[in-house]
Amino acid sequence: MREIHVEPKDYAYVIGPHLEPIATVQPGETVAFFTHDAFCDMLDSNDKVPADIHMPPCPQVGPVRIEGAEPGDTLKIEIISIERVRDWAVSAYRQELGAIVPTNTTRMLSGPIPEKTFIYHFDEATGKYRYNDKLCFDWEPFIGTIGCAHGLNSFMSITPFENGGNMDVPDVKPGNTLYLPVSCPGANFSIGDCHGRQGQGEICGTALEIAAKVTLKFELIKGKTITWPRIESDTEIMCVGAAKPMEDAARIALCELIGWLVELGWDEMEAYQAVSQCNKLYVGSMVNPNYVMVAKIDKEIAYRK
Repeated sequence: MREIHVEPKDYAYVIGPHLEPIATVQPGETVAFFTHDAFCDMLDSNDKVPADIHMPPCPQVGPVRIEGAEPGDTLKIEIISIERVRDWAVSAYRQELGAIVPTNTTRMLSGPIPEKTFIYHFDEATGKYRYNDKLCFDWEPFIGTIGCAHGLNSFMSITPFENGGNMDVPDVKPGNTLYLPVSCPGANFSIGDCHGRQGQGEICGTALEIAAKVTLKFELIKGKTITWPRIESDTEIMCVGAAKPMEDAARIALCELIGWLVELGWDEMEAYQAVSQCNKLYVGSMVNPNYVMVAKIDKEIAYRK
């Protein structure tokens, strides 16, 4: 199969069913996407970046039409690689952005934090991004925003929802497989917002934001219907939920994981017990319009007969 390169002149800031696809791919094809960082690549590697630089919603490559995709199908995405296309990453503090700062929906008496931008340079010798001796972190890339269009509604690219979106889940990484619900003809798939690294929760509102080349392989599972994103690694299966408050996102992810176990042959109540004893639950993001939670369980348990 050929490898298709998708590098648009203009980027989208909405994931939805009504946008015109910029490319069409066949199931089984490998596609390389060239993504901007969350700042639309408006910065350079100069450490003296102005603190008040505008940060738009996550720019998306897409939508891309998947030939033959229909509502009720599942899009299977093998994440082959994420490559840096420059030697630096950017993170930032912004007023009214972050999990532990006052925002327009989380009122506090304390004032906003000072705005600041951090440029991290990549050191090929150590494989680390470095701002200074303390702020020096390993390269652990993943895709922050990836999704298929909703069947009816459009979502800003900063929003996580049932079909993916800005999930900011570190397990959406090379070597893993992502499964997304298809809700409109052609799926209208979009991708962007790659990260060189991020802690769980994306606490300050930005990760190590990078421009990247992302290589994916697409397959369609015809007639297989899922209702929220799923992730599979060599050792774990995982389900994603997005909602506010955070406990509702957790409930979605946990119920989805129990449902996956039932599909694998478990009795529902025994699956509930297995998830209760062995689930690993973590926060993807707690700074977006919806919060994201991931529930995972080891395959050694999930595939027991």
